Amino acid sequence: MIPILDLSRQTAALLPQIEALWREITTSGSFVLGRHGRALEAEIAALSGTRFALGVASGTDALHLVLRALGLGPGDEVITTPFSFIATAEAISYCGATPVFVDIDPATFNIDPARIEERITPRTRAVLPVHLFGQAADLEPILAVAEPHGLAVVEDCAQAIGTLYRGQPVGSFGVAGCLSFYPTKNLGAFGDGGMVVTSNPELAHRIASLRVHGSHERYYHDEVGYCSRLDELQAAVLRVKLPHLEQWNLRRAQIADRYDALLADLPLITPARAAYSTHTFHQYTVRTDARERVLALLREWQIGSGVYYPVPLHLQKAYAHLGYRPGDLPNAEKVAAEVFSLPMYPELDDEQIDQVAAALAGATAAVKV
Repeated sequence: MIPILDLSRQTAALLPQIEALWREITTSGSFVLGRHGRALEAEIAALSGTRFALGVASGTDALHLVLRALGLGPGDEVITTPFSFIATAEAISYCGATPVFVDIDPATFNIDPARIEERITPRTRAVLPVHLFGQAADLEPILAVAEPHGLAVVEDCAQAIGTLYRGQPVGSFGVAGCLSFYPTKNLGAFGDGGMVVTSNPELAHRIASLRVHGSHERYYHDEVGYCSRLDELQAAVLRVKLPHLEQWNLRRAQIADRYDALLADLPLITPARAAYSTHTFHQYTVRTDARERVLALLREWQIGSGVYYPVPLHLQKAYAHLGYRPGDLPNAEKVAAEVFSLPMYPELDDEQIDQVAAALAGATAAVKV
């Protein structure tokens, strides 16, 4: 069996360092907003090219707190992609605002900047692009559309830590970037965790309050906030892992290169690589209109795979009230019906990659793609 993700080897290699820090933390009695959290914030800010970083409880919370700090509420609209995990849209909904979905570029799977302006209304307050699967959305045209309309650009970087857009870290272009440290991410904790990165001091100040019940001074509350803090145990895990992130991302790119070469002659659409972005390959995702038949054979042959995401957000039951219908966003709908992701993690060895590719070759031949 070759799983789509195996965290055990990475964890085993780093566990002695992590356990030593956890013993220190449990002895200290400082579990929330302590020195490891502050140190991690400084390290992530440096990596992201921003002045500030604020640890929060999850990537979803990072998105929500940014939008809340920007003052979004009922009647407001936020333009975003329909091809993402639902957290992207949920954060908009949590504020009482409405997600407005714009179709994607079918090559990169990211929001199509050329389609944004036509969806702007007097109620539009922000644009929320997602850097999906480790590749940046095309930010220059997004910013060029947003600026004349006075729209905030908030970057969903949950799957793209370490990715560069035209040589600059994602998360440093918009008013803020939002990171996830969910265990499956390129930099993953041992539970939930997230972070907001920004160079805007007013926004950073507001989020620092919102994450602690609307308070800057204990027991004095300026507003109704949230309980959304990155704890010290998770911060310690992330600090042990962070020095390895660059090498892990490089290995992911090497794995992707090997997949590209091995799959080049198969009847599959393999990942497009945009000239403006590096790619940290949170996922290696291919397309075929025979997906279900191919996946059935891969399962039979014990090759892991996953479908991210089978139903675009505009057609999810949770957003049925918005009135979208099949055919409204055809690129996202076609991609959602065809994509699947292959095993991708830094510890994957070349022999395993070759086995995955050979199985995929056999599956596509068997179903006569």
